[in-house]
Amino acid sequence: MRILALDTALPAVCACVLDTGSPEPLASETIVMERGHAEALLPLIERIIAQVEGGFSSLDRIAVTVGPGSFTGIRVAISAARSFGVALDIPVVGVSTLAAFAAPLVLEPKAPTKKPASPLPPVIVSAIDARHGQIYLQACSPSGAILMAPTVLPLSEAVEKLPPGPLRITGSAAPLLAIAAWSAHREAEVEGETAATPILYVARLGMIADPQEAPPRPLYIKAPDVKPPSPFRFARA
Repeated sequence: MRILALDTALPAVCACVLDTGSPEPLASETIVMERGHAEALLPLIERIIAQVEGGFSSLDRIAVTVGPGSFTGIRVAISAARSFGVALDIPVVGVSTLAAFAAPLVLEPKAPTKKPASPLPPVIVSAIDARHGQIYLQACSPSGAILMAPTVLPLSEAVEKLPPGPLRITGSAAPLLAIAAWSAHREAEVEGETAATPILYVARLGMIADPQEAPPRPLYIKAPDVKPPSPFRFARA
């Protein structure tokens, strides 16, 4: 299987093409940026596909991040993925950004650098900045079993809500959550890439996803920060 993975859910635009059985993508690019995802995505995809023998016609599937993340950014990549899926007549699957961050720690575990102070097994935590003092969270065991379903919490409450055990934290809000954990005298370490969604693992998760169970549909955990104004009403005389 050959898959194209796309992500614009966070402050970055990412894409890669991965073949089944290959440890590394055939082509990959990530641009860290706060704005302009819609303008940057299609040229980036063109650059990626130009490096792949067979081009678009060689693709068997598309994976796209569905959130949580930026409301506008999520829709950019999903719209592009759906359009390519229809044009190429191939399935499109959705992948959670939280799951993508956790995947490297689950699929490629490393030996601890020091003996943990706690006898409990580690808790893998994906943490993404939800702005305004809130973070998106998901927690799982080293085997990938979900311990805390995706949610959004104030940073001040997040540590006490997490399952017991030393924390291995990844994601854009990992440094913030680690500081909160240390302040609460809890063992924690930051691991992996924190700025952008690891696009290679979006592709890997997309390969094993069931298209019927993982639709390319936005995963919104909280209401948008900006709401449209209410319709203007004229006062009655």
